[in-house]
Amino acid sequence: MTATFQHWGMAHEWAWFFATIIGILVIALPLMLAVAMIIYAERKIWAAIALRRGPNVVGPWGLLQSFADGLKVFLKETIIPTSANKGLFLIAPIVTFTVALIVWAVVPFQAGVVLADVNVGLLYILAASSLGVYGVIVAGWASNSKYPFFSALRAAAQMVSYEVSIGFVLITVVLYAGTFNLSAIVLEQRGFGLGIVNAFGFNLLLFPMWVVFFISSMAETFRTPFDLVEAESELVAGHQTEYSSMSFALFWLGEYANVILMCALNAILFWGGWLPPVDWAPLYWIPGIIWLFLKMSLFFFMFGWVKATVPRYRYDQLMRLGWKIFLPLSLLFVVLVSGWLMLTRFA
Repeated sequence: MTATFQHWGMAHEWAWFFATIIGILVIALPLMLAVAMIIYAERKIWAAIALRRGPNVVGPWGLLQSFADGLKVFLKETIIPTSANKGLFLIAPIVTFTVALIVWAVVPFQAGVVLADVNVGLLYILAASSLGVYGVIVAGWASNSKYPFFSALRAAAQMVSYEVSIGFVLITVVLYAGTFNLSAIVLEQRGFGLGIVNAFGFNLLLFPMWVVFFISSMAETFRTPFDLVEAESELVAGHQTEYSSMSFALFWLGEYANVILMCALNAILFWGGWLPPVDWAPLYWIPGIIWLFLKMSLFFFMFGWVKATVPRYRYDQLMRLGWKIFLPLSLLFVVLVSGWLMLTRFA
């Protein structure tokens, strides 16, 4: 796109600037639309599992329900508690929403279709996604209310606990792929599983790591059964308790953008990303972005399925799973993968 603008007579700096802005909008705007639609889809999943109907009034089949909810939230008044730190109170949801968006800069949707195809894309995602906890902590502290503050402390402990396990899981993927570049990781999965399947997930050493990553990704995004940060029976609405109007909506947009991101990472790191399951006709005739979307949809369905069926963990169970099970297990598999690769690649 930069070359096209230069061909039209634009200077290189301005051509690069406008091409980057267009690339950001091409990712951000569909992502916002996707957030609205997956909220609708998730409510339909919950309803189907509970033998209910879900949204079915606003628009055909209830498709416009999320937009109606968004309009209602937009028209509400933004209320700031008298004793709150007003500056930080308003900045917190912006931080959460912004961090949820910047991570998508390195996510490849297809071969060559990525905003920034950097060599350290996986490290960038790990670093940027870990910043999301700051929005939660700032919101909990700035509200000057005990329930949001308790929620902020829980969020900090929970994210730190499961990011450690996620980091070790990513090490095993990097060891097999030999790169931190997400596009290269996808390409390394071509024909990897059983010699024909395009996925790391069929490897006996990496499949358990995908299970750990999938469960940890639910904990990282505060999803059921790990939604202790927003446990209604204990903390009302957690760090969002004092928020209303669009500031409340930004938290939700950021949360679901992170959920979609985790679905994308599950597909990209373990299940072939934009590659078809096998390189057979007519499967490889389908555009790669369609395959990525289908895999993300499957993982999102699994997220919704778990939320509708699994009861919430106690906080001691949450911490025990992260520190006493996932951390030793992921560390063990780092050693096993390293030993196996040393034995087979460099023997």
